[in-house]
Amino acid sequence: MTDDLHYADATKLAELIRTKEVSPVEVVKAHLDRIGAVDPQVNAIVTVAERALEDARKAEAAVLAGLPIGPLHGIPFTAKDSIDTAQVLTQRGSPIFKGRTPSADATSVARLKAAGGILLAKTNLPEFSYWIESDNLLSGRSNNPWDLSRTPGGSSGGESAAIAAGMSPLGLGTDLAISVRGPAAQTGITSMKATHGRVPMTGIWPRAPRRFWHVGPMARSVRDVALAFSLLAGPDGQDAFATSTVQFDNGIGQQPFRQLRVGWMVGPGFGPVDPEVAATVKAAAEALRNIGVLVEQVGIPALERDFALDVFNRLHVMEMQPAFRDAVAGHEDQMYKMSRTMLSLPETSLKDFIEAEQAAERLRDGYADYFSRYDALITHVLPIPAHKHGVEEFTIDGQTVDATYLQGATVPLNVTGLPGVAMRFGTSSEGLPINVQIVGKWQAESTILHVASLLESVSPVRGLVPNL
Repeated sequence: MTDDLHYADATKLAELIRTKEVSPVEVVKAHLDRIGAVDPQVNAIVTVAERALEDARKAEAAVLAGLPIGPLHGIPFTAKDSIDTAQVLTQRGSPIFKGRTPSADATSVARLKAAGGILLAKTNLPEFSYWIESDNLLSGRSNNPWDLSRTPGGSSGGESAAIAAGMSPLGLGTDLAISVRGPAAQTGITSMKATHGRVPMTGIWPRAPRRFWHVGPMARSVRDVALAFSLLAGPDGQDAFATSTVQFDNGIGQQPFRQLRVGWMVGPGFGPVDPEVAATVKAAAEALRNIGVLVEQVGIPALERDFALDVFNRLHVMEMQPAFRDAVAGHEDQMYKMSRTMLSLPETSLKDFIEAEQAAERLRDGYADYFSRYDALITHVLPIPAHKHGVEEFTIDGQTVDATYLQGATVPLNVTGLPGVAMRFGTSSEGLPINVQIVGKWQAESTILHVASLLESVSPVRGLVPNL
């Protein structure tokens, strides 16, 4: 039964708890046992919440007493260690913040707890959430459960590894350019970056530049991501970007009988893509066509005119560096390599900054034009499957690029604020997961979750788990 529990999704576990087939204590113990068994290999967990079992006993008592319970009652969840958790260490992947214990939960954590969720543990990340690998001077490097010699990604790599390895059914990650969707792709789980501002960033650091930062759910099923998003979305009165009160079904749910129109592309405009990854995107498109969705191969000219990664870099560096300098002041000897790199980057000239702002507007206009004709867009998440630790240059489809190019298909959604779901739909020749990304128009998360659910129902890789 323990094996069944640690690879059951949160929705199933909640059902088992509601019907008293298992208790919250059994569920939490199963996941704590799993952490003890496999985390020494994976190194995804940085802090276990001391009160997890106590909270599980309280949840069990509520069930036995017949009290009203929430949709996540008794369900353990994990959170990236940049997300504040009351009375539980939140150290941001840096010795500078060693021992830091917040007094209050981030809004996202508080909302999962209010639904009955139980904080189980905090998960690893790169220093300050900055890099495509989860490695830092405080808690070391996380490994990919599918191949321990490879990375589970960054910056929510510890979170993705924990979920993929059965240590957690549900988690919270953050996403600046790749960090919720990329790690999901490298470990074969599901995640969502919602429309910018749909989920408050209150209680999460760094927040600058907040116009690019997101917090989002990570899980092993589309229905878990949808459930978590429904609990997380909405203003909290503290994050001024989180003002949208648009209903959850602002997408295709408003016109449920109209045929879906979906485009797919792997470029141009994203950089080079491995042929196996491109083939997986095409296979996902064909799978939708086979179940009656109108599907076409498309292009978005705005992505060809303005390379989103370049636009992001010109805007982001100027807005990020002041916050970094403040954070490390007096502690420069405790910085890791990525912080040093970010602070060494040259400032963008005012002329280039203004041009980048205008380019970002052109990208938004280009997507707006696309979504006037289509409901969703399917792309790759990453141009390659999970890579070996420490690689900083890749040859992809005959073209050599630096590691930042892994963000080529994810960063456009941060620049524009569009929502996207990452989910597995293939396997590489080396046995590694390959995910696709489903992009929707602003405020239309229900559409991409619906498309993701359709793909999940016909997925050739559904239910696969790593062998640890």
